[in-house]
Amino acid sequence: MSDQSVGRPTRRPKSGPRTPRSPEARRRQQDILEIATDTFAARGYNNASLAEIADRAGLTQAGVLHYFRSKALLLTSVLERRDQGDIEQLGPERPHGLAFLRHLVDTALRNAEREGLVRLYAVLSAESVTEQHPAQAYFRDRYTGLRAFVTDALTEACGLAESDAARVHDAANAIIAVMDGLQVQWLLDPDSVEMAASTDLVIRSLLTTLAPERFST
Repeated sequence: MSDQSVGRPTRRPKSGPRTPRSPEARRRQQDILEIATDTFAARGYNNASLAEIADRAGLTQAGVLHYFRSKALLLTSVLERRDQGDIEQLGPERPHGLAFLRHLVDTALRNAEREGLVRLYAVLSAESVTEQHPAQAYFRDRYTGLRAFVTDALTEACGLAESDAARVHDAANAIIAVMDGLQVQWLLDPDSVEMAASTDLVIRSLLTTLAPERFST
């Protein structure tokens, strides 16, 4: 699911990107991030090359590495950059209960307007299951954090007890899986998939299943 505002922070490499001092250098660093975002979304991390990113940025590979000390650090910086956009969209307070579940539907609606970022997430999350992928810890932590938030939201919305924890955990996994799967289907055939409507339908169905006394009509 392409919404990092509710996941856990990225694990940074020990040495982060350089902090440019001049406005021109800051613009150059942002240009590299935008180009890297497009390149990773189109080719994945493993098939993208620093040479291609550098060429598109009008730099040498050494020039790119001046701002980002490694290809892995560049990938981490790309993911953190898109996280920041989602955090700003969410606002200072994370919603809870039904409000958080509505936020998930709103996220699906918003994702339909940002194909590039959805593609970036879909490609890199799938690729991260490969051995020693630099984004593997990022996505593992992100799923752990998101699962906890969705579980808390369902528990609060449905007024469930500790004895229902296993069912709620399964429901949270189902919501995340549906949202991620819808993104892939939408990327392949956008005219056939309404991500927000399908997400809303699944969440409403699960609420009715978990707490029929509250949500059955």
